[in-house]
Amino acid sequence: MPIYAYKCESCGHAKDVLQKMSDDPLTVCPSCGQASFKKQLTAAGFQLKGSGWYVTDFREGSKPAATPAAEGAPAAAASAKPAGDGAAPAPAAAPAPAAAPAPATPTTPSGS
Repeated sequence: MPIYAYKCESCGHAKDVLQKMSDDPLTVCPSCGQASFKKQLTAAGFQLKGSGWYVTDFREGSKPAATPAAEGAPAAAASAKPAGDGAAPAPAAAPAPAAAPAPATPTTPSGS
């Protein structure tokens, strides 16, 4: 059931009311009793979740990082090298682990 926003044009009393779509709109203000209680036009309050929506599938920064092997540069260059010199190709370097942030040192307020 949707929530409708109402506001009295006489006294300014505002209230959100949970009612069925098939229910008649309210007309009598619960605060002053006048027949000037009107339904307000408000923005819809919903959010699209899950995959298949622009917000989740095409947002900036949600793209997977391209790996060098996927681009074909280092792997293709290593395989195109002739193996006639007898030396084994050097193994690919593993990515360095991310450095952990330095622990915050507690600071004391400087007094006079």
